[in-house]
Amino acid sequence: MAWNNQSVVTEFILQGLSGSWELQIFYFLFFFIVYAATVLGNLLIVLTIMSEPRLHSPMYFLLGNLSFIDMSLASFATPKMIADFLSEHKAISFEGCITQIFFLHLLGGAEIVLLISMSFDRYVAICKPLSYLTIMSRRMCVGLVSLSWIVGIFHAMSQLAFTVNLPFCGPNEVDSFFCDLPLVIKLACVDTYILGVFMISTSGMIALVCFILLVISYTIILVTVRKHSSGGSSKALSTCSAHFTVVTLFFGPCIFIYVWPFTNFPIDKVLSVFYTIFTPLLNPVIYTLRNKDVKDCMRKLSSHIFKSRKTDHTP
Repeated sequence: MAWNNQSVVTEFILQGLSGSWELQIFYFLFFFIVYAATVLGNLLIVLTIMSEPRLHSPMYFLLGNLSFIDMSLASFATPKMIADFLSEHKAISFEGCITQIFFLHLLGGAEIVLLISMSFDRYVAICKPLSYLTIMSRRMCVGLVSLSWIVGIFHAMSQLAFTVNLPFCGPNEVDSFFCDLPLVIKLACVDTYILGVFMISTSGMIALVCFILLVISYTIILVTVRKHSSGGSSKALSTCSAHFTVVTLFFGPCIFIYVWPFTNFPIDKVLSVFYTIFTPLLNPVIYTLRNKDVKDCMRKLSSHIFKSRKTDHTP
C-alpha cells in the first residue's frame, strides 16, 4: 500500500499553550524575555570559553559545546511559538513539522551523550587525577563531541525513518506548541502501536537507562569526594552538584514524556516547555553562578568589550 499517495495533510495546527488572548500576550512577553536571556547567556559562555586561555581545559570545552547545544535546542521551536502567540492561525507545514522533530531528537540525542561525556570527565578528574590530562586529551574531547553529534544524527534519523511516510488524513491538530513525535504519530491514519513501542525503546528507555548510569557515576564521584576534605574536593563537589542538577532537569521531563507515549497527560505541555526552553536557560545560570572561574572570565570579557566600545566612541 502506498502510504504517500494517501497522505492529504499538508499542514498541522499547533494548539499552543492557551486559547486566551490575554494569556497569549503575557506568554509572548514572558517567553520572548526568557528566549533572549537563554540565547545571550549561552552565547556569552561560548564566547568566554573560546576567548579566555584559562578556560581552555577539557571540562570547559565540553561545557562550551553544551551551551551551543542548549542555544540550538531553545531555538528549534521557541521563535515560532513566540510568533504564534500573535497569530490566530497557528499552522506549520508538514515539512516544517518533520524538521522540528528531527532537530529535537538530533539535539536531544547529542546532549545526552555530551552529559555522559561530562560525567566521564569529572570521574577521571576526581578518581584518576594523575592521569587526567593523558586520558582527557584534546583528541579525546573532540572525539566525544563528535560522537555526541553522530549519535544525535542517527537517533533523529531512526525516529523519522518510519514517520515521514505515515499517512496523515486528518485530524491535523497537535496539542502542543511544537511538533513532538508522540503527538504527531497519533494523528496517522494507521495503527501506530508498533511505532509507539519503538519510540519507547529508542527514546524513553535509552533516556531512562542513561539517567540511571549517570546517577550511579555521580554517586561514585560524590563518595570519592567525601573521603577528602581539601579545598579542591569542595570545588569538585560543587562542580559535580551543578552537573547532576542539569542532568536531572534535562532527563526528568524527557523520561516522563517518552516512557508513556500512549497516554497524553495535561502536564506534558509544562514538561515540554521545561526541557526545550527553561532547561537551556537554567544551564548557564547553574554553571556560571556556581563557578568562580567562569564568572571572573565573563567579567573580564565584558570589561574588555566595554572598554573597546568606549575607545571606539572617543573622538
